[in-house]
Amino acid sequence: MVASNFAPSLAAVLVHEGGYFNHPRDPGGPTMKGVIKRVYDDYRRSKGLPTRDVRQLEESELQEIYRRRYWDLIQGDKLPAGIDYVVFDGAVNSGPAQATKWLQRALGIAADGVLGPATLAALERAEDHDAVIADIQARRLAMLKNLKTWDVFGKGWGRRVAEAKQLGQAIASGSVHLPMPTATACGKAYASSAKSPPPKAIGDALAAGGTVTTGITTATDALTPLADKSDTAATVLMILMVVGALVGVLGFVYREWAKAKAAEIMDALDLNAPDLGTSAEPDGAVPA
Repeated sequence: MVASNFAPSLAAVLVHEGGYFNHPRDPGGPTMKGVIKRVYDDYRRSKGLPTRDVRQLEESELQEIYRRRYWDLIQGDKLPAGIDYVVFDGAVNSGPAQATKWLQRALGIAADGVLGPATLAALERAEDHDAVIADIQARRLAMLKNLKTWDVFGKGWGRRVAEAKQLGQAIASGSVHLPMPTATACGKAYASSAKSPPPKAIGDALAAGGTVTTGITTATDALTPLADKSDTAATVLMILMVVGALVGVLGFVYREWAKAKAAEIMDALDLNAPDLGTSAEPDGAVPA
């Protein structure tokens, strides 16, 4: 809970962030040491300076951006040791609001994405900081797995979450043997890159009378008068009735699965939080 934690926390974050990175599927775009070009441009404009290639990022600029844009927004100097680093690492990768929501949910309070007095008070009451860190990282990993780019960056993200958890818990317990992370060079992980939930309309159509069900019903109505006169018609009618019943059941099952999957995604992405909106996209202007 001291300002000096900023420097070692930043050092660990920079190991994960690596150097220059510009993957075509990274929503952050061109990135230098974790600073995306849009953030760098905003920072330069706030100083009355012309924008330039993010690869020209200077050490003094990097330090100021990380402190003002991330550390100060999560009130890093007021967070317990270990938790400060874990929330900071999450803020750099997924935005301060999202990282704050993970912390708030781990503390069992309303997740509005704003780290204020209520969150700090809840932290004061939290006795097991290792458990808080584990919960934060579990929620973080759940969100990452529901992003469209998990197939590209998932391996690096998974390692980063595990290593940040290990280091954060070591710091929280006061260990003198701190396990430093390894370079991952993975893309930014924003909630705005979430996968779309499966459409419930397919199940609704099958269960309530979509094209297939309507066709079966029409054929059944046509064959019913012939069933007593033809064994073939009776057999086909029975098959159609069974198929119709199966389609209805499958439609119901799919609809319930889609509903549960959508709820799972909503929960993982914290999309029920009251501050959902522009805060879900963490790369606006850098505070002056």
